[in-house]
Amino acid sequence: MDFSGPLILSGALVGLAVGLTGMGGGALMTPIMVMVFGVNPTAAIGSDLAASVFMKPFGAVVHQRAGTVRWDLVRWLLPTAVPAAFGGVFLLRALGEGEALQRHVKYVIGGALLLAVLGMLVRMALDRRRGAAPDESGDVPVRPLATLGIGLLGGTVVGMTSVGSGSLIIVMLMLAHPRLRANHLVGTDLVQAIPVVAAAALGHLVRGDADLGLAATLLVGAIPGVLLGARLSTRVTGPALRWALVVLLTGSGLSMLSVPGAVLLAVCVPLAGAGAGLTLRERRRAAASSAAPPPGPAGNGDGDGDRDRVGPEGVRLPT
Repeated sequence: MDFSGPLILSGALVGLAVGLTGMGGGALMTPIMVMVFGVNPTAAIGSDLAASVFMKPFGAVVHQRAGTVRWDLVRWLLPTAVPAAFGGVFLLRALGEGEALQRHVKYVIGGALLLAVLGMLVRMALDRRRGAAPDESGDVPVRPLATLGIGLLGGTVVGMTSVGSGSLIIVMLMLAHPRLRANHLVGTDLVQAIPVVAAAALGHLVRGDADLGLAATLLVGAIPGVLLGARLSTRVTGPALRWALVVLLTGSGLSMLSVPGAVLLAVCVPLAGAGAGLTLRERRRAAASSAAPPPGPAGNGDGDGDRDRVGPEGVRLPT
């Protein structure tokens, strides 16, 4: 059966999600290939990474032009992240061979997806806190040891599962540099992900796991999806999309771990309800804030001419 059409559509939907939220590439595409199209897990990981090598630069170029890439952070991430991503491929092979390997890989992907969900929830919570306080300037100092550790852990997870270059590493960067501007976080993460994903993809090519034909088919839909998502990102509410990703990735992760359907529903339905409730509350709060009247002049219009006649520098104006 020819899966080209459905694969292109899946690539477009995943690309759209990445363009809108900056997250969800490997975390969505790999489980879709495994659970919907029956691709074996190692081939799904390798093919997704090969596709991501060509998809990531589109967002990175936009951020580089906008000046939102912290190259000092990138320089501290890559020395550990790139070799860890390449080595993660061979660490994955240490889990076994044949059917045993594919079964173990499904469990590893499931665990990585749930870890990505946790990271997304942490990121949303941090974003809400950051909304109440002004960001620091772009010259927040780098924490070298923490950043090297982030590269080591994040790169290993990416090499083993293709998950994490957007959903895990960016959260760890937020935790290590909590006052770094949000747009600098996203731009830095997109740029560092290019060599990290390329190293992981190379490892899977060496091992013979990546299907380049499958990756090319995905890219036919993914590239226009990313571009469209980036254009729509200023018009569509991010919280609703992120909660949809949280529910979807939770269900995918639990399915990869062979959790019974009843348990899956018992987890995902309340999670979806909580996400809908929080999103509605955020919208109402934003609507109330935009509907509030702007601060009036110093006077209150009650006939107190002296108070009503105060200039912009607090100088009393002549009556």
